[in-house]
Amino acid sequence: MQNTSKNRAPSPKYVSAKQLTFSEFESPFERKLNPTNRWIILSKLLPWDELCSIYWKHIPEKSTGRPALNPRIVLGAIIIKHLCDLDDRETVDQISENIYMQYFLGYSSFCDVPPFDASLFVEFRKRLGLEQINKINERISKIKQDLEEKEDKKKQTNNENHPEKQQEITHKGSLITDATACPQDIAFPTDIDLLNDAREKSEDLIDILFEVSSMQKKPRNYREKARKEYLKVAQKKSKTRKDIRTALKQQLSYLARNIRSIEKILDTLEGIPLKKIQYKYLLVIQHLYQQQKTMYDTKTHSIEDRIVSIHQPHVRPIVRGKAKSKVEFGSKINISLVDGITFLDDFSWDAFNEGTRLKNSVEKYKERLGYYPKEVLADKIYCNRENRAYLKEKGITLKAKPLGRPAKVALSNQVSPGERNPVEGKFGQAKTAYGLDRIKARLSNTSQSWVASIILVLNLVHLAEVALLWKIVKQLKLVLQQIKQDLEFFYYFWSINKINRKISVA
Repeated sequence: MQNTSKNRAPSPKYVSAKQLTFSEFESPFERKLNPTNRWIILSKLLPWDELCSIYWKHIPEKSTGRPALNPRIVLGAIIIKHLCDLDDRETVDQISENIYMQYFLGYSSFCDVPPFDASLFVEFRKRLGLEQINKINERISKIKQDLEEKEDKKKQTNNENHPEKQQEITHKGSLITDATACPQDIAFPTDIDLLNDAREKSEDLIDILFEVSSMQKKPRNYREKARKEYLKVAQKKSKTRKDIRTALKQQLSYLARNIRSIEKILDTLEGIPLKKIQYKYLLVIQHLYQQQKTMYDTKTHSIEDRIVSIHQPHVRPIVRGKAKSKVEFGSKINISLVDGITFLDDFSWDAFNEGTRLKNSVEKYKERLGYYPKEVLADKIYCNRENRAYLKEKGITLKAKPLGRPAKVALSNQVSPGERNPVEGKFGQAKTAYGLDRIKARLSNTSQSWVASIILVLNLVHLAEVALLWKIVKQLKLVLQQIKQDLEFFYYFWSINKINRKISVA
């Protein structure tokens, strides 16, 4: 079998860097853009007017001050960032270098100046919170419904001719729900490492406070000795329980001494001469010390609202039943998948039981679409007695294995293999391609917006696929219609020819 040939770019011959100058480099800007480029296709498929109107609704334009950025640039930059899984600075650099990305953002011509500073991504994430992005997702769902309704015009006209057949819809569609963890970009937390980080930060706070105080002698903190004792245990390949416990006791004593020194310096001052972020670190360090001291005294390894990072104290450990990683450190989300559109129903930094979120997902389905789902596909943990009774009361079918010893007929209603694959596929797509497995935002609200933005990109990509599919189907219908006309035309002449032959024979 002969291999298919591929169109590749011509490979340039090697030319010495001393001979090739910048002015001799040929620019392709006098040529036309390639219409088959992915960014050009995606820009034509996305409903920019709808998306920008939702953006202006939640973030109104100011009449004074510097004009706000074009909402297409804001939303498009977020799409590019997560679609290519780039960091903030790299996204801005890619936009300023890529002519196709600039066309996607609505530029009329190429511009090598960055569209905005990379730090503005933080402001974008603060503005586009969970509520705003959910509104955009609901609008995307409505746009998808409108596309499907346009294709079903003939059925709608038939229903209008027979009004007695029209009934109020109370249950329609299927709801697939599931939960997952979104790990933050933090180092794996160990008690020794956490205490060492807290000790080093407390030493920095002592230096800051001592400079503004009237004390003549700085409190002693033994930082060099504490660092050596920490490295002595941390660099060991295998650590015994005795080694770990001894190191914990040492770091706790150093941290306790530093906290007392900070309190002693603060007593000599009238106010607290610390910035907001520095004061936050002080509170986190004190709370971390109390937690670690309690666990050391009680010889336990768990405590309520455990801090796993002094830089991101809102992050919590999420226990999962996975063989690869039993515990992940980040947030937990619960999503609903409705006809290919993903909705972020719940976002929490604390671990929660998924079974308590099923009612909320069903009620939100009712708010978005105006009717309850006809069936619900969920994991085993969602199928408790309370949820089963609730779904039965609402007239919703739960596709799951019945409790107890079910009859043969009841077993036919459970979820068949592969029915819940779409929601697992969404998790895989978001984590593998769009960076949901490593949230790099540090603040609580910006991390929440980061996750919501990834869900938004999932829906926009799906909407573009649906619009492209309908476009292909429409083109195929036109082609088939033309073929039908050609066949009819051919049959007409063939029949005329046949009649003429019979006349000539007669």
